[in-house]
Amino acid sequence: MKKNESSLTSLISTFARAYHSKYDTPKIFDDFIAKDFITQKEFADISENMMKGIQFFNHEIAKKFQDYPDEILKWITQVQLSPTPLARAAYCENVLFHEILLGVKQYVILGAGLDSFCFRHPELNDSLEIFEVDYPASQDFKKIRLANANYQIPDNLHFVSMDFTKEFTVQNLVEEGFMPNKKTFFSLLGVSYYLTKEENANLINKLFTKVPSGSSIVFDYADDKLFEEKGVSNRVQNMVQMASASGEQMKSCFTYDEVEKMLENSGLLIYEHLSPVTINNQFFRNRTDYLSAFETIHYIHSVKK
Repeated sequence: MKKNESSLTSLISTFARAYHSKYDTPKIFDDFIAKDFITQKEFADISENMMKGIQFFNHEIAKKFQDYPDEILKWITQVQLSPTPLARAAYCENVLFHEILLGVKQYVILGAGLDSFCFRHPELNDSLEIFEVDYPASQDFKKIRLANANYQIPDNLHFVSMDFTKEFTVQNLVEEGFMPNKKTFFSLLGVSYYLTKEENANLINKLFTKVPSGSSIVFDYADDKLFEEKGVSNRVQNMVQMASASGEQMKSCFTYDEVEKMLENSGLLIYEHLSPVTINNQFFRNRTDYLSAFETIHYIHSVKK
C-alpha cells in the first residue's frame, strides 16, 4: 500500500505504543492492541531506520552503544518517540472515564489515526458512541488495518472523514449519528502545535458551539519555549526539526494566559492544567529507564460553562 504522510505519522505513533506495550515496565499506557495495527515488517523497518539515524539524535549514545543496537532503539524510542504519546493518552483516557461517570455519552477523537480505544474497551459498546475524525486517506488506511487484523467494526464506532484542521463542521458528525444535544467529550492530541493560534481558536469555538454545558476537551499544547528550548539530548529541537522535514511544520505555541483566554472566548473554563513537571511526577516518577516527560508540552482539560 502506498504510504501517504498521514499513514506514516500514524504508523510511527503506533510503533511507539506497541514498543512500550511489549518492552517497557512499568506501563504508562498499555496499548496492547497497537501491535495488531502494524505489520512485523513495518515494525522492523521503523526500528532499523531509527537505529540508523542515531547520529542525528545523539553522537555520544551512537558511540556508547555502537555494538548494542537494541539499546540504541530503546534510547531513541524512550527519549524521543514515546513520552508524549504515552502520557497524553493515559491522561486523556483517565479523564474520559471520569467524564463517563458524570454522564458523557459521546467521545469525539480528532486526529484519531490508528487509535485503539474502541477495541480496548468493548464493555462500552452499548453506552458510549465513539466518533473518529481524520483525513479520508488515514481512515481508509485504518479500515484496511482493521480488516487485516480481523477486527469487526462495532456499531458504536463511527468514522467521520474531513480535514478538521481546515474546516470543521458539526454537520459531518451529525450525518454519522452524532447528537449535538448530548454531553460530549473531545480529545485533540498531537494536533494543536501544527495549527496557527487562529486555527486553534476557530476549531475550539466550532467544537463547542452546539454541545451542552459540561461537555469538555483534553488537548496538549506547546508552551512559548517551544522554539528555544533544546530539551534532554536536544529532543525538543529534534522534534521541531523532524516535523519540519516531514512537511508538517509546527506553527504555534502558547503561554498559559493565551490558552486560558482562547478557551474563555469559547465559553470554556480550564478544569485542570498539567505542566511538564506535573506530567513527569504523575506518569514518569521513579522510572529506571530513559522515559521522562517532554519539555514544553502541557495538557489541558477544559469544560464548557
